[in-house]
Amino acid sequence: MRAATLRFTGAALLLVFGVWAGAWFHSSRDTARSRLAVPVPAGEASAPNPHDLAPVSDGADAGLEGVALDAALPPPKIPQRLPQFALADRTGKATSITAFAGKSLIINFWATWCAPCRKEIPLLETLHTEWAGRGVSVVGIAVDYRDKVLEFAERFKIAYPLLIGEQDALDAAAAFGVVSPVFPFTVFTDRRGEVVALFIGELHRPQAELILAQVQNLNMDLVQLPAARRTIAQGLQPLAQP
Repeated sequence: MRAATLRFTGAALLLVFGVWAGAWFHSSRDTARSRLAVPVPAGEASAPNPHDLAPVSDGADAGLEGVALDAALPPPKIPQRLPQFALADRTGKATSITAFAGKSLIINFWATWCAPCRKEIPLLETLHTEWAGRGVSVVGIAVDYRDKVLEFAERFKIAYPLLIGEQDALDAAAAFGVVSPVFPFTVFTDRRGEVVALFIGELHRPQAELILAQVQNLNMDLVQLPAARRTIAQGLQPLAQP
């Protein structure tokens, strides 16, 4: 995709509407620094090298949130339904994602060293509180060393459920089609476990509320999944303008 097209989209997002659709959206390398997603070296859960945190230079090919992507890589293959995986909770107990079955989920992949991840936390806390009565739960998946995550969660008083891992958490990210992970990214599912949307980059309230409104429409059987996905895609386009 040409740089001019990427600048026009200006989005901090990637939506994938299931394997059958193969639809995906790129954001611009000119997105404001506060909305950058951060690439993580595959297999590493600790803080990345300094060059991993650097923005893409003006002459580089750009993809998600200012992160350089290999043009030879195939489009992500996001699953139609929530993949099955288990990670340790705060107490160290292995917890399956199926423990949240029957709820709509906001699954946020993050790391303690990721600045945009940290900026999202107050919004995620608010969403968890505001939407709990409507059958929606935030689940944070920390891809980092356990002791760092527990210290961070205590310091910032993170109340929503957390699952923690290193390579196993990266494997969970890959199960959503994000095989070259950038953080943060957030997956939205409906109560049936269908993947409604995947958003890469720092999440903001307008995008979250747009997606959650369609999740609720799906939960109440007011709309079919393809129509909900189209509405989300169309609604996110103006929100992505700089």
